Amino acid sequence: MLKTGFTKLIGCSVPIQQAGMAALANPELAAAVSEAGALGMVSVGGFPPEKVTRELELVRKRTLRPFGANFLIPGLTDEDIPEVSESVRAASKLARLVEFFYHEPQAELVKIVHSERALACWQVGSKVEAGAATDAGCDMIIAQGIEAGGHIRGRIGLMALLDQVLSKTDIPVIAAGGISSGRAMAASLAAGAAAVRVGTRFAAAEEAGAHPVYQRALVKSEAEDTIFTEAFGRGWPNAPHRVTRSSVEAAQAFQGEEVGQRYVKSSDEWAPVLRFQPIAVTKEVRGNVEAMPHWAGEGVGSVKSILPAAKIVDQLSDEAEKLLRRWSSQSFG
Repeated sequence: MLKTGFTKLIGCSVPIQQAGMAALANPELAAAVSEAGALGMVSVGGFPPEKVTRELELVRKRTLRPFGANFLIPGLTDEDIPEVSESVRAASKLARLVEFFYHEPQAELVKIVHSERALACWQVGSKVEAGAATDAGCDMIIAQGIEAGGHIRGRIGLMALLDQVLSKTDIPVIAAGGISSGRAMAASLAAGAAAVRVGTRFAAAEEAGAHPVYQRALVKSEAEDTIFTEAFGRGWPNAPHRVTRSSVEAAQAFQGEEVGQRYVKSSDEWAPVLRFQPIAVTKEVRGNVEAMPHWAGEGVGSVKSILPAAKIVDQLSDEAEKLLRRWSSQSFG
């Protein structure tokens, strides 16, 4: 089994981190990934402290292994920090790793994570952000290349970004962006990454919260079927992302402004989904699902079927381990 500094630091056995894919990264998926030996993640950005605790306790009921909490914090202001800080503190009491995305690294939030003896991580898209995350006291960094699905911080390819970030910091770096196969995982580890971050492949897991229409679209797609765009920017402008081209085309062709509805747990009601609104396409949406954002990275071509999360972890790690062993035994002299 693959062992790295990341696995020793976190306490898991496989250097794979499941991405925090908004509502797709639910407690069921996180627990299943962690039980398989990797690091499961739950998305809790925007949740009040009591809901953060409830969500993470659902994971703990399903597994005693390490898991993490993800905070998506775009538009964070100084006025928001006290409220966010309490949610971060709640997460840090239960999660082994607390990570942040889509904002400049904040030392204040990192200190809160450390005060509860959890590890802090920041997802970055440049060597400048990597340096800032290191200076803020993060224990590790996620380097996100432009191949990634969902919202993207990086503007260059993963291998080029890894080279820049690894030369900028001595803390563990997790590779993210288009990693849906064991070959991509092995290449990232061989390039110096301490672990890999996998999103699109886990969106097609049986335990994920993804809508079946969305999951079937992933299975049918190839790398060239994804597009780097700002199309789904209603309510979140100037935030580039990668989705399937077909979902953009379906939204463009849709007549009207309301493509469907989504269930909002906090208010126990159905809310409208507007055309080009950047939502997580979960099982709790209805309407024209094809015209909602189908987030997908360039590694989507490796998604051939809907599988249990444990099977996905096994496939990725087994293939990566075989390739790394083969490469290390080859002579290039």
